[in-house]
Amino acid sequence: MRPVTIPVAYMPLVDAAPLIIAQEMGFAEAEGIALDLIAAPSWSSLRDMLAFGRVDAAHMLSPVPVAMAMGLGGMATALSAVSVLSVNGNVIGVGRALEDKLRAAGYRFSFDDPQATARALTEVSSGPIKFGVPFPFSMHVALLRHWSAATDLAGRGIEIRTVPPPLMASALAAGDVDAFCVGEPWGSVAVEQGSGALLLPCNAIWNFAPEKVLATRTDWAETEPDLLGRLMRAVWRAGRWLSQQESQSAAGALLSRKSYLDVSAELIDRALSGHFLISSRGEQRKSSRFVEFHAGAATFPWRSQAKWIAQQLREAHGQALPGSVDQIAHVFRADLHRRHLENAGVDMPGASEKVEGTIRQATPVASAHGSLTLLPDAFFDGHIFDPRGGF
Repeated sequence: MRPVTIPVAYMPLVDAAPLIIAQEMGFAEAEGIALDLIAAPSWSSLRDMLAFGRVDAAHMLSPVPVAMAMGLGGMATALSAVSVLSVNGNVIGVGRALEDKLRAAGYRFSFDDPQATARALTEVSSGPIKFGVPFPFSMHVALLRHWSAATDLAGRGIEIRTVPPPLMASALAAGDVDAFCVGEPWGSVAVEQGSGALLLPCNAIWNFAPEKVLATRTDWAETEPDLLGRLMRAVWRAGRWLSQQESQSAAGALLSRKSYLDVSAELIDRALSGHFLISSRGEQRKSSRFVEFHAGAATFPWRSQAKWIAQQLREAHGQALPGSVDQIAHVFRADLHRRHLENAGVDMPGASEKVEGTIRQATPVASAHGSLTLLPDAFFDGHIFDPRGGF
């Protein structure tokens, strides 16, 4: 029987790996499907491709389904985040002008201290810092705003400019932005091109931030449950494969192909391994769990995370909630995640919400099979978000 083809949009980023690997390593074929992977030039075009039915599923910024449920962005199509594709995976960096000022001030580019980094940036900046980000409704913006509000940057201020990820290095080199927050490999591309240096991995701000989700139109998820289940299982198994250290070399080679990311496998390996070259001077830094595709229930769409995102969007855009926060958070479809993955032997948490920011070390939790351990999810400033606290 011929496999059923599902058109899926993605952006050329390392965290699109579960979709690419699902197709290339046969996980999709094992489910009787084929993924027609379509690269999008920008996040706005990717969102529109999904909303208007050009594709049935997409590699999506985690805040986009929440923003659309809140009426932000002028797009009314209901989307469902049925799985988290990746946790973390973004990096903050600066252009050469700020890099030179930081070095002159004695900053050591420690790569692990958000407070010291913000202090150093404040000392060498005379006004708001212009950060390039891939999209207004993104974890990049949410984490930048949280970081700046809780550090010395609050007194200096930041400005947000939208730049598609593959264009970030050139925007930095042209002086269109002073700094950036972007997913790999595009931060490392800026380093390779000599246009900037890396300052912080975003997991130094929030240990376990849901970065990308597997999104579908809600009506497609409801009318094509069999296809949705096949897609989810293939992608989950691809994420499990990616989490194995022995898979990194093969994954880097696949992602580096011209048809996917079209950068060297060595650049992709930096994100997958967490071993970074942070500047043109050859300085190296390590970031543990820079990006996570599987461990710690990484794929589970916690509704508490959707509520945290909704709170950030409301504060940033002054947007009144069109419904209850519980209704908005329902776009993170923990119910569909359980329904379509429970028969695949996936161990899932007993709850669909948790207090975000309280886990400081790997912690066993109640789960369907009794073998689930959650990973640290702390914020750098001790922030705690209780989803029952209301808005």
